[in-house]
Amino acid sequence: MSSTTTTSPTARMTALARAELTLLGRSKGVIVTALFVPLVMPATVRSTVKDMDLASAGLDVGLAVLPAAIGFSLLFAVYAGLVGVLASRREELVLKRLRTGELRDAEILAGASLPAVLTGLVQSVVLVAGCTAVLHVHAPKAPHLAVLGLLAGLVLCAALAALTASFSRSVESAQVTSLPLILVSMVGSGMMVPLDLFPDRVASVCELLPLSPAMTLIRGGWTGALSAHEALGAVATALAWIVVAVFAVRRWFRWEPRR
Repeated sequence: MSSTTTTSPTARMTALARAELTLLGRSKGVIVTALFVPLVMPATVRSTVKDMDLASAGLDVGLAVLPAAIGFSLLFAVYAGLVGVLASRREELVLKRLRTGELRDAEILAGASLPAVLTGLVQSVVLVAGCTAVLHVHAPKAPHLAVLGLLAGLVLCAALAALTASFSRSVESAQVTSLPLILVSMVGSGMMVPLDLFPDRVASVCELLPLSPAMTLIRGGWTGALSAHEALGAVATALAWIVVAVFAVRRWFRWEPRR
């Protein structure tokens, strides 16, 4: 008699995530990008916003820096790091070999993304604790919005990383293909400068950028100044971006090396 042993999707993704985490720990470049860059960038934001008229937007330095710090974690620890990881695994034929086993396509991408997502989550918690201690940031007045914004940002950055990796020919080119979203998000999604300080017309356009809803929800979670209409609008925009990104990944993700 022969028996076939099958594993659950959760077990398969956990095993893949554990293997990916081991490989991640061996890459010094990825570790620096994922762990240290997001911790250094808030200092730049602090020096930038300290001379701005934050009080007119109901903000202080801490409430300007904290969402920015979380945003940098999403961009560098999750998005940029994962673009390089997925491009590397594809070019090394790792993804192609994984498809010949039990793992389904969605499980492969989810399992490979899990270490970066967990890194971003843990780092965000550390940044919140650090900003609370150093900048005396008060507890969030609407914590559910902050949590929702963080989760939306994590999911969207993972999906966008998979999409960007599809158009990256190598690990080196992944550093270039990821730059447009990083730069646009840093400037226009309320990280370097809160959207409340932008002219109304410019802010209304910037609110539609991929990471703007997450930043709006996170900052609104701390200030408590986000109305129900504004919160629902941010959630709807975030969900729309997630749906579009997931659809694009299903349609265009490359499992074969790009030659």
